[in-house]
Amino acid sequence: MILPSYLQGEWWTPTDDAGGVVVRDASTGEEITRVDSSGVDLAGAVDYARSVGQRSLGALTFHQRALLLKQFGTVLNDRKGELYALSARAGSTVRDAAIDVDGGIGVLFTYSSKGRRELPNAQIYLDGPAESLSKDGTFLGRHVYTRLPGTVVQINAFNFPMWGPLEKFAPAFLAGVPTIIKPATPTAYITEAWVRMLVESGVVPDGALQLVSGAVPGVFDLLRLGDVVAFTGSASTAASLRAQSPDGVRFMSETDSINASILGPDAQPGTPVFDAFVRQLMVELTAKSGQKCTAIRRAIVPSSSMDAVASALRQKLAEKVVVGDPRAEGVTMGPLVSLEQRGEVLRGVKTLVDAGGEVLVGSTQRPQVVRADGTSGAAEDGAFIDPILVGFGSDAPAAVHEVEAFGPVSALIGYDTVAQAVELANRGGGSLVTSVATDDPAVAAELMAGIGAYNGRVLFLDSVDARTSTGHGSPVPHLVHGGPGRAGGGEELGGIRAVLHFMQRTAVQGSPAMLTALTGVWHAGAGVSSDGLHPFRKSLAQLRIGDQLASASREVTLDDIETFARFTGDTFYAHMDEEAAAANPFFPGRVAHGYLLVSFAAGLFVDPAPGPVLANYGLENLRFVTPVSPGDSIHVALTAKQITPRETDDYGEVRWDAVIRNQNDDIVATYDVLTLVAKQ
Repeated sequence: MILPSYLQGEWWTPTDDAGGVVVRDASTGEEITRVDSSGVDLAGAVDYARSVGQRSLGALTFHQRALLLKQFGTVLNDRKGELYALSARAGSTVRDAAIDVDGGIGVLFTYSSKGRRELPNAQIYLDGPAESLSKDGTFLGRHVYTRLPGTVVQINAFNFPMWGPLEKFAPAFLAGVPTIIKPATPTAYITEAWVRMLVESGVVPDGALQLVSGAVPGVFDLLRLGDVVAFTGSASTAASLRAQSPDGVRFMSETDSINASILGPDAQPGTPVFDAFVRQLMVELTAKSGQKCTAIRRAIVPSSSMDAVASALRQKLAEKVVVGDPRAEGVTMGPLVSLEQRGEVLRGVKTLVDAGGEVLVGSTQRPQVVRADGTSGAAEDGAFIDPILVGFGSDAPAAVHEVEAFGPVSALIGYDTVAQAVELANRGGGSLVTSVATDDPAVAAELMAGIGAYNGRVLFLDSVDARTSTGHGSPVPHLVHGGPGRAGGGEELGGIRAVLHFMQRTAVQGSPAMLTALTGVWHAGAGVSSDGLHPFRKSLAQLRIGDQLASASREVTLDDIETFARFTGDTFYAHMDEEAAAANPFFPGRVAHGYLLVSFAAGLFVDPAPGPVLANYGLENLRFVTPVSPGDSIHVALTAKQITPRETDDYGEVRWDAVIRNQNDDIVATYDVLTLVAKQ
């Protein structure tokens, strides 16, 4: 059957079901489905995203979108057993499927959590503080992010049919931009399955998610300013697509890279860090059968340790790795995704050998495998291949740093100095990740200084984190996944910074009142309201931005300062020694503790009776500006600055602007007070 697409709110297949690219089971060669998008209405899909999808997502705040991401994750988590079964047909073991399926679900949950914690319950994101552009504070500037008005067109690789699209979809959805997914043909049926699960759940906003199962010819002709292309695949394909991308269309790419793992000169055989390096190399060779853009392609080790590394890896593989059909018990490494991919990998190995490499571990012959029925024998069908390690000296040819055999293949390269290890790593031309195994901080520092600019991520393995590390090849949603140069130059994931990839940063200038109206955040100089009711007596339903309390004054006495010093133990000389304090260029003599002033300010603005204010949970941006001497007085202005209701709770967060002034109206301190306030 032809694999369906999901476009303009309904499932679609070509009217002629006789054609299509045949997709086969990676282990048995059995036909699974056919992929064909002949006659697809791409223009209609793009228009649907820009109109219906933009309207659906535009009606939601960051927090509302974040809660939907959590629902998506729950839907898929409840049905991940089905996705595991489909992944086995693509050659994935249970461990491999977990990387893809659980990894994708984890991205949804992570962005749901980060969206609610780090973004406002609004539709505009503020970047940095306001900048005063006039002496009297009547003209301000501020950077704001607003969502892009178009659609994201994803073009994905075959190796991660779930995690790959979801790592792009989650931040785009949180930003409020709809997505059209184009999966790679060999594993498109897995992408179609999880998209169908989400559609059937009924929780996806109209137009927010579409799927094209098959080719997307001419799609670049349909794109314009405000659209995004997010590509994962080979560097050569990325270059070709980037050239087709119209001006104004953002093109983000994450491409193949010749990632390295460096064994420090201190990590001698028998040390824990040496063992961790070999264990990691074994995992990266065999997880997803080496079909990971983050896999180790070059193991760079001291020349004196090359034989030891090869021997230890050979032993580890013999102990831990069983090649075969993922559905057979005991199999730890499945086949490549297709026979075509197996041919590509073997051609890559031949190129490395022809360049002077020696196969130290493994073989290019068909391996002995475990079949689905539990029997063993030579692999007659399926895209099976052994893990392969190809050895080179420190004079490794250019091919080692340029050819990626996208499978269970790594090159072993010797080095004699740390500087030489840096040079070898950087010859890859830019990588997604390089890992370093060392217990020597000086070696780590030298390597980081040399390789940092050539990598999107650098992982340091030592004896402390060897067991807790997420590993060389495992990107996490919290950190950037991408890399410079050959790796594509993109920065997928990376927490909230990934959300901002789908938004436009704009410098907004205007009066305090205008910026307050545009951003939903009060700016000093904008209007305030004092209606006689203490702001702490107001629920979120009553409180408004700009509601302000101007307190009475309180004198700060020498006895106050000494009492606070004795009570807290803070007897710093500026508070207790007149002569020493006067000698300090910042103080006129003995001065009050800054935290005493903040405490007194709280006493001036707090309404003590039970009410809508449930808790004070912190201060931010505290700055002490003018010292307060004994006999000075202070007063405080407290203004409702930002109101953030929580979608799932009966309370929300209120950020208050607090300014303490002295009797001369000089600013003593500024800070934000954070409180939790009941909605009703």
